[in-house]
Amino acid sequence: MFAYSHDQFRIIIDFILAEAKRIGATDAAAEISEGHGLSVTVRKGAVETIEQSVDKQVGVSVYLGQRRGNASTSDFSPESLRTTVQAAFHIAKHTAEDDCAGLADPHLLEHHPLDLDLFHPWEIDSKKAIAIARQAEKAAFAVDRAIANSDGASVSAHQAHFILGTSNGFIGGYPYSRHFISCAPIANAAGKTSSMQRDDWYSTSRMANELAKPSLIGQYAAQRALSRLNAKSLSTRRCPVIFEAPIAVGLIGSLVQATSGAALYRRSSFLLDSLGKSVMPKHLDLFELPHLKRQTGSAPFDEEGVRTQARSVVAKGELQGYFLSSYSARKLGMQTTGNAGGAHHLRLHSQHTPTGGLPGLLKEMGTGLLVTELMGQGVNYVTGDYSRGAFGYWVENGEIQHPVEEITIAGNLKEMLMDIAAVGDDTIIRGTKETGSILLGSMTIGGK
Repeated sequence: MFAYSHDQFRIIIDFILAEAKRIGATDAAAEISEGHGLSVTVRKGAVETIEQSVDKQVGVSVYLGQRRGNASTSDFSPESLRTTVQAAFHIAKHTAEDDCAGLADPHLLEHHPLDLDLFHPWEIDSKKAIAIARQAEKAAFAVDRAIANSDGASVSAHQAHFILGTSNGFIGGYPYSRHFISCAPIANAAGKTSSMQRDDWYSTSRMANELAKPSLIGQYAAQRALSRLNAKSLSTRRCPVIFEAPIAVGLIGSLVQATSGAALYRRSSFLLDSLGKSVMPKHLDLFELPHLKRQTGSAPFDEEGVRTQARSVVAKGELQGYFLSSYSARKLGMQTTGNAGGAHHLRLHSQHTPTGGLPGLLKEMGTGLLVTELMGQGVNYVTGDYSRGAFGYWVENGEIQHPVEEITIAGNLKEMLMDIAAVGDDTIIRGTKETGSILLGSMTIGGK
Protein backbone atom coordinates (compact mmCIF):
# COMPACT_ATOMS: atom_id res chain seq x y z
CA MET A 1 0.00 0.00 0.00
CA PHE A 2 2.83 2.44 0.86
CA ALA A 3 6.44 2.79 -0.29
CA TYR A 4 7.67 3.12 3.31
CA SER A 5 6.75 0.90 6.23
CA HIS A 6 5.96 2.00 9.76
CA ASP A 7 9.34 0.70 10.90
CA GLN A 8 11.18 2.61 8.17
CA PHE A 9 9.40 5.79 9.28
CA ARG A 10 10.56 5.20 12.86
CA ILE A 11 14.15 4.75 11.71
CA ILE A 12 13.99 8.10 9.87
CA ILE A 13 12.46 9.86 12.91
CA ASP A 14 15.20 8.44 15.17
CA PHE A 15 17.85 9.57 12.68
CA ILE A 16 16.47 13.14 12.60
CA LEU A 17 16.20 13.46 16.39
CA ALA A 18 19.73 12.08 16.85
CA GLU A 19 21.09 14.47 14.22
CA ALA A 20 19.40 17.44 15.90
CA LYS A 21 20.92 16.48 19.23
CA ARG A 22 24.35 15.96 17.63
CA ILE A 23 24.53 19.49 16.24
CA GLY A 24 23.46 21.07 19.52
CA ALA A 25 19.65 21.32 19.58
CA THR A 26 18.03 21.52 23.01
CA ASP A 27 14.92 19.73 21.74
CA ALA A 28 13.48 18.60 18.44
CA ALA A 29 10.36 17.19 16.84
CA ALA A 30 9.84 15.54 13.47
CA GLU A 31 6.83 14.33 11.55
CA ILE A 32 7.03 12.13 8.48
CA SER A 33 4.12 11.31 6.20
CA GLU A 34 3.33 9.59 2.94
CA GLY A 35 0.07 9.40 1.04
CA HIS A 36 -1.46 8.66 -2.32
CA GLY A 37 -4.83 9.09 -3.89
CA LEU A 38 -7.01 9.04 -6.97
CA SER A 39 -9.50 11.69 -8.01
CA VAL A 40 -11.66 11.75 -11.15
CA THR A 41 -14.25 14.20 -12.45
CA VAL A 42 -16.72 13.67 -15.27
CA ARG A 43 -18.99 16.28 -16.81
CA LYS A 44 -21.94 15.33 -19.03
CA GLY A 45 -20.49 11.84 -19.20
CA ALA A 46 -17.09 12.93 -20.50
CA VAL A 47 -13.96 12.57 -18.41
CA GLU A 48 -12.64 15.99 -17.40
CA THR A 49 -9.84 15.12 -15.00
CA ILE A 50 -7.97 12.10 -13.70
CA GLU A 51 -5.51 12.90 -10.95
CA GLN A 52 -3.27 10.42 -9.22
CA SER A 53 -1.28 11.94 -6.37
CA VAL A 54 1.71 10.59 -4.48
CA ASP A 55 3.19 12.78 -1.80
CA LYS A 56 5.64 12.47 1.05
CA GLN A 57 7.21 14.94 3.45
CA VAL A 58 9.31 15.31 6.56
CA GLY A 59 8.85 18.35 8.78
CA VAL A 60 11.47 19.19 11.41
CA SER A 61 11.28 21.59 14.37
CA VAL A 62 14.49 22.39 16.23
CA TYR A 63 14.67 24.25 19.54
CA LEU A 64 17.61 26.15 20.95
CA GLY A 65 16.32 26.94 24.38
CA GLN A 66 13.19 28.92 23.57
CA ARG A 67 14.11 29.72 20.01
CA ARG A 68 12.51 27.61 17.30
CA GLY A 69 13.29 26.84 13.67
CA ASN A 70 11.33 24.81 11.12
CA ALA A 71 12.28 23.17 7.83
CA SER A 72 10.88 20.44 5.61
CA THR A 73 11.82 18.20 2.70
CA SER A 74 10.31 15.57 0.44
CA ASP A 75 13.68 13.86 -0.04
CA PHE A 76 14.18 11.09 2.53
CA SER A 77 17.86 10.46 1.76
CA PRO A 78 20.28 10.80 4.73
CA GLU A 79 22.01 13.77 3.07
CA SER A 80 18.74 15.63 2.58
CA LEU A 81 17.58 14.86 6.12
CA ARG A 82 20.84 16.22 7.56
CA THR A 83 20.52 19.35 5.44
CA THR A 84 16.93 19.85 6.63
CA VAL A 85 17.89 19.51 10.31
CA GLN A 86 20.73 21.96 9.78
CA ALA A 87 18.39 24.43 8.07
CA ALA A 88 15.96 24.30 11.00
CA PHE A 89 18.90 24.71 13.41
CA HIS A 90 20.16 27.74 11.47
CA ILE A 91 16.71 29.36 11.53
CA ALA A 92 16.43 28.77 15.29
CA LYS A 93 19.80 30.47 15.84
CA HIS A 94 18.48 33.63 14.18
CA THR A 95 15.02 33.64 15.74
CA ALA A 96 14.08 35.72 18.75
CA GLU A 97 13.44 33.91 22.02
CA ASP A 98 9.84 33.14 22.89
CA ASP A 99 9.15 32.18 26.49
CA CYS A 100 6.15 30.08 25.38
CA ALA A 101 8.00 28.03 22.76
CA GLY A 102 8.80 24.39 23.40
CA LEU A 103 7.57 20.84 23.18
CA ALA A 104 4.44 19.67 24.97
CA ASP A 105 4.80 18.76 28.66
CA PRO A 106 5.93 15.10 28.87
CA HIS A 107 3.24 14.02 31.33
CA LEU A 108 0.54 15.00 28.80
CA LEU A 109 1.86 12.82 25.97
CA GLU A 110 -0.06 9.77 24.76
CA HIS A 111 2.15 6.69 24.93
CA HIS A 112 -0.59 4.06 24.45
CA PRO A 113 -2.86 5.44 21.70
CA LEU A 114 -6.22 3.86 21.00
CA ASP A 115 -6.85 2.16 17.68
CA LEU A 116 -9.71 4.23 16.25
CA ASP A 117 -10.11 2.19 13.04
CA LEU A 118 -9.26 5.13 10.78
CA PHE A 119 -7.68 3.22 7.88
CA HIS A 120 -9.86 1.66 5.20
CA PRO A 121 -8.12 1.93 1.82
CA TRP A 122 -10.30 1.91 -1.26
CA GLU A 123 -8.79 -0.31 -3.94
CA ILE A 124 -10.25 1.51 -6.89
CA ASP A 125 -8.76 2.29 -10.30
CA SER A 126 -9.58 5.19 -12.59
CA LYS A 127 -11.91 3.07 -14.76
CA LYS A 128 -14.06 2.10 -11.81
CA ALA A 129 -14.01 5.65 -10.37
CA ILE A 130 -15.15 7.07 -13.72
CA ALA A 131 -18.02 4.55 -13.83
CA ILE A 132 -19.16 5.60 -10.34
CA ALA A 133 -19.02 9.31 -11.21
CA ARG A 134 -20.99 8.68 -14.41
CA GLN A 135 -23.57 6.72 -12.46
CA ALA A 136 -24.14 9.65 -10.10
CA GLU A 137 -24.41 12.17 -12.93
CA LYS A 138 -26.65 9.90 -15.03
CA ALA A 139 -29.03 9.54 -12.09
CA ALA A 140 -29.16 13.33 -11.77
CA PHE A 141 -30.04 13.77 -15.48
CA ALA A 142 -32.75 11.11 -15.20
CA VAL A 143 -34.70 13.01 -12.52
CA ASP A 144 -36.15 15.66 -14.84
CA ARG A 145 -35.65 17.09 -18.34
CA ALA A 146 -34.84 20.43 -16.70
CA ILE A 147 -31.54 18.89 -15.54
CA ALA A 148 -29.74 19.36 -18.84
CA ASN A 149 -26.33 20.46 -17.66
CA SER A 150 -23.85 19.70 -14.94
CA ASP A 151 -20.84 21.05 -13.10
CA GLY A 152 -19.70 17.46 -12.91
CA ALA A 153 -19.53 14.47 -10.62
CA SER A 154 -16.40 13.48 -8.74
CA VAL A 155 -14.97 10.45 -6.99
CA SER A 156 -11.93 10.60 -4.71
CA ALA A 157 -9.99 8.01 -2.70
CA HIS A 158 -7.09 8.94 -0.44
CA GLN A 159 -4.98 7.00 2.05
CA ALA A 160 -1.90 8.04 4.00
CA HIS A 161 0.15 7.30 7.11
CA PHE A 162 2.44 9.31 9.38
CA ILE A 163 4.64 9.16 12.46
CA LEU A 164 5.41 11.98 14.88
CA GLY A 165 8.44 11.82 17.16
CA THR A 166 9.83 14.22 19.77
CA SER A 167 13.03 14.38 21.77
CA ASN A 168 11.08 14.28 25.05
CA GLY A 169 9.88 10.73 24.49
CA PHE A 170 6.87 10.70 22.18
CA ILE A 171 6.67 8.44 19.16
CA GLY A 172 3.41 7.56 17.46
CA GLY A 173 1.47 7.51 14.25
CA TYR A 174 -1.13 5.62 12.25
CA PRO A 175 -2.59 5.19 8.77
CA TYR A 176 -5.87 6.81 7.75
CA SER A 177 -8.16 7.13 4.75
CA ARG A 178 -10.73 9.57 3.32
CA HIS A 179 -13.08 9.00 0.37
CA PHE A 180 -15.98 10.87 -1.23
CA ILE A 181 -18.48 10.96 -4.09
CA SER A 182 -20.12 14.22 -5.21
CA CYS A 183 -22.46 15.49 -7.91
CA ALA A 184 -23.37 19.07 -8.96
CA PRO A 185 -26.23 19.23 -11.51
CA ILE A 186 -27.60 22.40 -13.11
CA ALA A 187 -31.34 22.95 -13.59
CA ASN A 188 -32.76 25.19 -16.29
CA ALA A 189 -36.32 26.55 -16.15
CA ALA A 190 -38.30 25.70 -19.28
CA GLY A 191 -37.98 28.44 -21.90
CA LYS A 192 -35.71 30.57 -19.71
CA THR A 193 -32.11 30.09 -20.75
CA SER A 194 -31.03 32.79 -18.31
CA SER A 195 -32.74 31.10 -15.36
CA MET A 196 -30.37 28.36 -14.23
CA GLN A 197 -29.75 27.02 -10.75
CA ARG A 198 -26.97 24.78 -9.49
CA ASP A 199 -26.86 22.66 -6.37
CA ASP A 200 -24.81 19.72 -5.18
CA TRP A 201 -24.59 16.89 -2.71
CA TYR A 202 -21.83 14.61 -1.56
CA SER A 203 -21.06 11.68 0.69
CA THR A 204 -17.78 11.21 2.53
CA SER A 205 -16.41 8.51 4.79
CA ARG A 206 -13.22 6.74 5.80
CA MET A 207 -14.85 3.55 4.47
CA ALA A 208 -15.87 3.23 0.83
CA ASN A 209 -18.73 0.87 1.68
CA GLU A 210 -20.26 3.53 3.93
CA LEU A 211 -20.55 6.07 1.11
CA ALA A 212 -24.07 6.74 -0.13
CA LYS A 213 -25.04 5.07 -3.40
CA PRO A 214 -23.93 7.19 -6.38
CA SER A 215 -27.44 7.13 -7.88
CA LEU A 216 -28.96 8.48 -4.66
CA ILE A 217 -26.37 11.25 -4.47
CA GLY A 218 -27.14 12.27 -8.06
CA GLN A 219 -30.91 12.12 -7.56
CA TYR A 220 -30.87 14.19 -4.40
CA ALA A 221 -28.50 16.76 -5.90
CA ALA A 222 -30.86 17.09 -8.88
CA GLN A 223 -33.90 17.52 -6.65
CA ARG A 224 -32.10 20.27 -4.77
CA ALA A 225 -31.22 22.06 -8.01
CA LEU A 226 -34.78 21.79 -9.33
CA SER A 227 -36.25 23.17 -6.11
CA ARG A 228 -34.23 26.36 -6.63
CA LEU A 229 -35.89 27.31 -9.95
CA ASN A 230 -38.07 30.42 -10.19
CA ALA A 231 -36.52 31.97 -7.10
CA LYS A 232 -37.67 35.41 -5.93
CA SER A 233 -36.19 38.06 -3.70
CA LEU A 234 -37.66 39.34 -0.44
CA SER A 235 -38.23 42.77 0.99
CA THR A 236 -36.00 43.74 3.89
CA ARG A 237 -37.31 42.37 7.20
CA ARG A 238 -36.47 40.60 10.45
CA CYS A 239 -37.64 37.03 10.85
CA PRO A 240 -36.64 33.60 12.21
CA VAL A 241 -33.97 31.80 10.19
CA ILE A 242 -33.09 28.12 9.87
CA PHE A 243 -29.56 27.19 8.84
CA GLU A 244 -29.82 23.85 7.03
CA ALA A 245 -27.58 21.22 8.66
CA PRO A 246 -24.74 21.31 6.06
CA ILE A 247 -24.21 25.02 6.67
CA ALA A 248 -25.24 24.97 10.34
CA VAL A 249 -21.86 23.35 11.03
CA GLY A 250 -20.43 26.78 10.21
CA LEU A 251 -22.03 28.24 13.34
CA ILE A 252 -20.18 25.65 15.43
CA GLY A 253 -17.04 26.52 13.49
CA SER A 254 -17.50 30.18 14.45
CA LEU A 255 -17.60 29.26 18.13
CA VAL A 256 -14.46 27.14 17.73
CA GLN A 257 -12.68 29.99 15.95
CA ALA A 258 -13.62 32.43 18.69
CA THR A 259 -12.52 30.12 21.53
CA SER A 260 -9.25 28.96 19.94
CA GLY A 261 -6.03 29.85 21.67
CA ALA A 262 -4.50 31.97 18.89
CA ALA A 263 -7.57 34.23 18.69
CA LEU A 264 -7.74 34.53 22.47
CA TYR A 265 -4.14 35.44 23.23
CA ARG A 266 -4.15 37.91 20.33
CA ARG A 267 -7.35 39.45 21.74
CA SER A 268 -9.01 39.01 18.34
CA SER A 269 -12.15 37.13 19.36
CA PHE A 270 -15.77 38.10 19.95
CA LEU A 271 -15.81 35.65 22.88
CA LEU A 272 -12.92 36.99 24.96
CA ASP A 273 -12.97 36.02 28.65
CA SER A 274 -16.04 33.79 28.14
CA LEU A 275 -14.92 30.77 30.16
CA GLY A 276 -17.66 29.83 32.60
CA LYS A 277 -20.09 32.25 30.97
CA SER A 278 -23.16 31.60 28.82
CA VAL A 279 -22.35 31.56 25.11
CA MET A 280 -25.41 29.53 24.06
CA PRO A 281 -28.91 28.95 25.48
CA LYS A 282 -29.30 26.51 28.39
CA HIS A 283 -30.84 23.81 26.21
CA LEU A 284 -27.55 23.32 24.33
CA ASP A 285 -24.47 21.20 24.99
CA LEU A 286 -21.41 20.85 22.79
CA PHE A 287 -19.26 17.75 23.22
CA GLU A 288 -15.79 17.04 21.86
CA LEU A 289 -15.55 13.30 21.17
CA PRO A 290 -12.13 12.50 19.68
CA HIS A 291 -12.32 8.72 20.19
CA LEU A 292 -15.31 7.83 18.00
CA LYS A 293 -14.26 5.08 15.64
CA ARG A 294 -13.89 5.82 11.93
CA GLN A 295 -14.87 9.50 12.19
CA THR A 296 -13.01 12.21 10.28
CA GLY A 297 -12.52 14.25 13.44
CA SER A 298 -11.20 11.39 15.57
CA ALA A 299 -7.59 11.20 16.78
CA PRO A 300 -5.88 9.51 19.76
CA PHE A 301 -3.42 12.42 20.08
CA ASP A 302 -2.97 15.89 18.63
CA GLU A 303 -0.20 17.30 16.44
CA GLU A 304 2.12 17.57 19.46
CA GLY A 305 1.52 14.03 20.70
CA VAL A 306 -0.75 15.22 23.54
CA ARG A 307 -3.46 12.69 24.40
CA THR A 308 -6.96 13.65 23.41
CA GLN A 309 -9.92 13.30 25.76
CA ALA A 310 -13.68 13.44 25.51
CA ARG A 311 -14.97 16.59 27.17
CA SER A 312 -17.87 18.99 27.44
CA VAL A 313 -17.02 22.23 25.65
CA VAL A 314 -20.39 23.83 26.35
CA ALA A 315 -22.63 22.55 29.16
CA LYS A 316 -26.15 23.97 29.47
CA GLY A 317 -25.01 26.94 27.46
CA GLU A 318 -21.90 27.70 29.53
CA LEU A 319 -18.44 27.57 27.97
CA GLN A 320 -16.39 24.95 29.81
CA GLY A 321 -13.15 25.01 27.84
CA TYR A 322 -11.10 26.56 25.07
CA PHE A 323 -9.26 24.91 22.15
CA LEU A 324 -5.59 25.18 23.07
CA SER A 325 -2.21 23.94 21.90
CA SER A 326 0.79 23.95 24.23
CA TYR A 327 1.95 27.29 22.83
CA SER A 328 -1.40 29.10 23.08
CA ALA A 329 -2.03 27.58 26.51
CA ARG A 330 1.27 28.98 27.80
CA LYS A 331 0.38 32.35 26.34
CA LEU A 332 -2.84 32.27 28.36
CA GLY A 333 -1.34 30.76 31.51
CA MET A 334 -3.37 27.57 31.02
CA GLN A 335 -2.84 23.92 30.04
CA THR A 336 -3.19 22.54 26.53
CA THR A 337 -6.51 20.89 25.74
CA GLY A 338 -4.98 18.56 23.14
CA ASN A 339 -6.11 20.70 20.24
CA ALA A 340 -2.86 21.45 18.44
CA GLY A 341 -4.07 21.24 14.86
CA GLY A 342 -7.68 22.15 15.67
CA ALA A 343 -10.86 20.75 17.16
CA HIS A 344 -11.71 17.05 17.06
CA HIS A 345 -15.18 15.58 16.49
CA LEU A 346 -17.76 18.03 17.87
CA ARG A 347 -21.39 17.07 18.52
CA LEU A 348 -24.08 19.66 19.21
CA HIS A 349 -26.91 18.39 21.41
CA SER A 350 -30.14 20.20 22.24
CA GLN A 351 -32.86 19.44 24.75
CA HIS A 352 -35.19 21.19 22.33
CA THR A 353 -35.15 19.01 19.20
CA PRO A 354 -38.40 18.81 17.23
CA THR A 355 -38.89 15.38 15.63
CA GLY A 356 -39.57 14.79 11.97
CA GLY A 357 -36.30 15.99 10.49
CA LEU A 358 -36.15 19.33 8.67
CA PRO A 359 -39.96 19.41 8.10
CA GLY A 360 -40.43 19.17 11.86
CA LEU A 361 -38.11 22.13 12.39
CA LEU A 362 -39.96 24.11 9.69
CA LYS A 363 -43.19 23.55 11.59
CA GLU A 364 -41.44 24.71 14.77
CA MET A 365 -40.41 27.94 13.01
CA GLY A 366 -43.77 28.57 11.39
CA THR A 367 -42.92 31.56 9.21
CA GLY A 368 -39.39 32.57 8.28
CA LEU A 369 -36.40 31.79 6.07
CA LEU A 370 -34.69 28.47 5.47
CA VAL A 371 -31.09 29.11 4.34
CA THR A 372 -29.40 26.39 2.29
CA GLU A 373 -26.43 28.26 0.82
CA LEU A 374 -24.18 31.10 2.00
CA MET A 375 -21.96 33.27 -0.18
CA GLY A 376 -19.13 35.65 0.58
CA GLN A 377 -16.85 36.06 3.58
CA GLY A 378 -18.61 38.80 5.53
CA VAL A 379 -17.70 37.54 9.00
CA ASN A 380 -15.66 39.59 11.48
CA TYR A 381 -14.39 37.22 14.18
CA VAL A 382 -13.12 40.14 16.28
CA THR A 383 -16.49 41.88 16.65
CA GLY A 384 -18.77 38.99 15.66
CA ASP A 385 -20.45 41.06 12.95
CA TYR A 386 -21.99 38.75 10.36
CA SER A 387 -23.32 39.60 6.89
CA ARG A 388 -23.41 37.13 4.01
CA GLY A 389 -25.22 36.58 0.77
CA ALA A 390 -27.71 33.74 0.97
CA PHE A 391 -29.99 31.45 -0.98
CA GLY A 392 -32.91 29.69 0.64
CA TYR A 393 -36.67 29.21 0.85
CA TRP A 394 -39.47 31.33 2.27
CA VAL A 395 -41.60 29.36 4.73
CA GLU A 396 -45.14 30.07 5.95
CA ASN A 397 -47.12 27.96 8.40
CA GLY A 398 -44.31 25.42 8.38
CA GLU A 399 -44.45 24.88 4.60
CA ILE A 400 -41.99 26.04 1.95
CA GLN A 401 -43.63 28.63 -0.34
CA HIS A 402 -40.92 29.49 -2.87
CA PRO A 403 -37.13 29.70 -3.29
CA VAL A 404 -35.40 32.97 -2.40
CA GLU A 405 -32.29 34.55 -3.93
CA GLU A 406 -30.50 37.91 -4.07
CA ILE A 407 -30.67 38.47 -0.32
CA THR A 408 -28.25 38.94 2.56
CA ILE A 409 -28.62 37.78 6.14
CA ALA A 410 -27.05 39.84 8.92
CA GLY A 411 -26.53 39.69 12.66
CA ASN A 412 -23.83 39.29 15.27
CA LEU A 413 -22.36 35.87 16.01
CA LYS A 414 -22.41 36.39 19.76
CA GLU A 415 -26.12 37.16 19.60
CA MET A 416 -26.79 34.46 17.00
CA LEU A 417 -25.28 31.74 19.19
CA MET A 418 -27.40 32.90 22.14
CA ASP A 419 -30.48 33.01 19.89
CA ILE A 420 -30.47 29.34 18.89
CA ALA A 421 -34.06 28.28 19.57
CA ALA A 422 -33.93 24.64 18.47
CA VAL A 423 -31.83 22.03 16.67
CA GLY A 424 -33.40 19.59 14.22
CA ASP A 425 -32.94 15.82 14.35
CA ASP A 426 -31.74 15.81 10.70
CA THR A 427 -28.21 15.24 12.00
CA ILE A 428 -25.33 15.38 9.56
CA ILE A 429 -21.55 15.12 9.91
CA ARG A 430 -19.43 17.51 7.90
CA GLY A 431 -15.71 17.34 8.62
CA THR A 432 -15.22 17.46 12.38
CA LYS A 433 -18.71 18.74 13.22
CA GLU A 434 -22.03 16.98 13.83
CA THR A 435 -25.35 18.81 14.09
CA GLY A 436 -28.87 19.04 12.78
CA SER A 437 -30.37 22.14 11.19
CA ILE A 438 -30.34 25.13 13.54
CA LEU A 439 -33.24 27.54 14.15
CA LEU A 440 -32.36 31.11 15.13
CA GLY A 441 -35.02 33.31 16.70
CA SER A 442 -34.43 36.34 14.47
CA MET A 443 -32.04 37.81 11.89
CA THR A 444 -32.11 40.76 9.55
CA ILE A 445 -32.85 39.87 5.93
CA GLY A 446 -31.70 42.39 3.36
CA GLY A 447 -33.60 42.21 0.08
CA LYS A 448 -35.12 44.46 -2.52
